[in-house]
Amino acid sequence: MAEFTPTQFSHVRPQDTEYVDQGLRDFFLYRDLGVAQATNGKVLVQLVKANLPPEQGTGWHRHEADFHVVLMLKGWARFMYEDKETLVAAGDCVHQRPGITHYLFDYSPDMEYLEIVAPADFKTVDAPAPCVVPAVTPWPASKPAA
Repeated sequence: MAEFTPTQFSHVRPQDTEYVDQGLRDFFLYRDLGVAQATNGKVLVQLVKANLPPEQGTGWHRHEADFHVVLMLKGWARFMYEDKETLVAAGDCVHQRPGITHYLFDYSPDMEYLEIVAPADFKTVDAPAPCVVPAVTPWPASKPAA
């Protein structure tokens, strides 16, 4: 029988945590939703949003995790899952099976997704490229201030 580890009640409001640039990728911002602490590291739940235009993307990698879901809240992102290009748009939910090789290579300026991963301290490992990655969609040039 598995050992029981108690978890805590957690309620995080928008004003409780801020988006920070201290996550896995420097071109995204991350907002911790308090679940990793409440579950003693069993589950990570965070919001991830675009911060800078896509240039190199995430590179080919895989996660050492038991469970990984991405729910796109705003905008869109283009992934390569192994050798298949996948457009994930607002409202779409993706379950990334454990160990799947993937590459997030393109996303809209308003992209924001909810990410749920177990365990919270999952590892990311570089992986060999199974195929060529398509080109990114350039973001619109910013307009000069009036």
